[in-house]
Formats: sequence, structure tokens, C-alpha cells
Amino acid sequence: MTDTLDDTPKAPTRWETIQPWISLACRLGLAAVLITAAVTKYPPALSIQAVEAYDLFPTEVARLIGYTLPLFELALALLLLLGLATRYSGAVGAILMVLFIAGIVSAMARGLSIDCGCFGGGGQVDPEETSYGVSIARDVAFAAMGAFVAIWPRSPFALDRVLGLYR
Repeated sequence: MTDTLDDTPKAPTRWETIQPWISLACRLGLAAVLITAAVTKYPPALSIQAVEAYDLFPTEVARLIGYTLPLFELALALLLLLGLATRYSGAVGAILMVLFIAGIVSAMARGLSIDCGCFGGGGQVDPEETSYGVSIARDVAFAAMGAFVAIWPRSPFALDRVLGLYR
């Protein structure tokens, strides 16, 4: 009787070969974006000014967000850089970008003329200086990077891999 199961290892598909590298690029790219965003929001007064310009929250809540957002971005960037809790870090990064998009769309819909404050700055600007479309498109790309990492978290140079945390 012959065994119908083929025990010979199969060569990885093209996707199985390139996916980890795409995930690595997305993971490190999103981490770099978050680090840049966090660093350019200091001193905290800049971040607070940017959050208050959206006119979405009471002053005290806007101040709390202004103080904590850069720290949150740095913590998330660190997780992505290390490749720790990669699936969750990617998902949180994607959700954060969707929240940023919602804020920008809200400002645009209400006719506000503000700088998004994404990379420092923020506050009122001349109506011709607004770049909502560019900011939204950029954040959509960043959200896609986070979603890619959340869906396909396996990547080289990740602590998740070393610790055996991939499922």
C-alpha cells in the first residue's frame, strides 16, 4: 500500500517569501512616522494648540490629549520598532490614523482653516494654506500600513518572532 501523503517540503510561494519583508517595511515605516510626529509635537504647548484648534473637545480634555498624544505615539512606535505585540500595535496604529482622518474631515466639513498639527505646528492658518486632501491621503496610506501589519504581523527582526508569540 502506498502512502498518498507527500512529506516532501514545499518551496515557499512568492507571497510567503515577500510578505515578511513588506510587513517589516510597513512596521518600521509606521514607527518612523510616529516618532517624527511625536518629536515634532514638543514642547507640549504645540500639541495642545493643535488639538484645541479642532474645536472638538472641552479645553481640559484637549489639553490632556495634547499632553498625552506624543507619549502615546512614542510608545506605539517603540512597540513597532521592537516588533513586540506586532499585530495589536499595527491595529492600534491603523485605528489612530483613522481617528486622525476623522478629525481632519470634521475640520474640513466645519469650514475650519487649521493646520492638521500632524507633525508639529497646528492652529489657525490662512484658508489657502490648508492641505486637508494631502493630509487625508497621507493618513490613509499610514492606516493601510498599520492594517497590513495587523493582518500579516510576521516579519524579520521582531521580538514576537524571538519570543514565539506569533499565532
